[in-house]
Amino acid sequence: MRIPQPVTQPRLLEPGAVYLVTRRTLRRYHLFAPDPRIERIFRYVLAIAAQRTGVRVHAAVLMSTHEHLVVSDPAGRLPVFLHYLHRHVALATKVVRRWEGAVWDHEPTSVVELRTPSAVAEKIAYAIANPVAARLVPRAKDWPGLTTRPREIGTATWRTPRPSEYFAADDDKWPPHAELRLEMPRAARELRMDADEFRTLVAHELASLESAARANVRAQQGTFLGADRCARISPFRRARSWEPVRATNPSFAVGRAGDDVRRESAARVRAFRTAYRHAFEAWHRGRRDVPFPAGTWLMREQHAAPIAA
Repeated sequence: MRIPQPVTQPRLLEPGAVYLVTRRTLRRYHLFAPDPRIERIFRYVLAIAAQRTGVRVHAAVLMSTHEHLVVSDPAGRLPVFLHYLHRHVALATKVVRRWEGAVWDHEPTSVVELRTPSAVAEKIAYAIANPVAARLVPRAKDWPGLTTRPREIGTATWRTPRPSEYFAADDDKWPPHAELRLEMPRAARELRMDADEFRTLVAHELASLESAARANVRAQQGTFLGADRCARISPFRRARSWEPVRATNPSFAVGRAGDDVRRESAARVRAFRTAYRHAFEAWHRGRRDVPFPAGTWLMREQHAAPIAA
């Protein structure tokens, strides 16, 4: 009998991990173009999703065509968090934009585990610098949509009133206000930095990325779109800038760590996938006593499969 294989590679999800999360809109439509209503929706749902799952948000940037989040997952509930966030953001966006059909791209959400403290700092800066890298504004702080400032990490609390669109005032699951604190990641402690030093590190990484992006624009004799024009982008237009087809979707990042850390991280993922495949094959043969490896989420949640210690 031919044993069916998982449709996609299994994802290793362990409590306490830190992730860079990215998801795009359908066919790169500008459905999240800077708009106070869209920003309010995203902040509100993000806060409630974090409260209900225990996920900690360190940075959030909402571009016109995609999101970037850097989050920690203490309880191993990232899939629940993402499902809740993406579902309700999509439904509310459809109301605001009067949009028929899907809001999010059909590709799986990109979830990259940040395996080192330096990778956490680098990816936070990468997320914040995205509007500059996309040639929209010359400085990240000029982005008119939802973004995070380095100084906000570990200090800011976003208090967002319930949006009037989609969220029923007489439904108890939608409170009048939702609060989200931008948490300081544990990477600061692992780097033996206090909070101010970590924020300074992120700010320096951000400045380097901004400088490189501006130099690239000058070298190509290009220009930035500018904050005012960004705020006037039609949500019904598609992004037309060239970008490579996503042939691969990395599962982890190590930042500037050495090759030893990269090899160790790759071996860890390979070992997990091998153990998962063996357990999956046994499951389809009717064996229910073969445990899936630690870090398995879907089989545990949907089928109560046993998990190895």
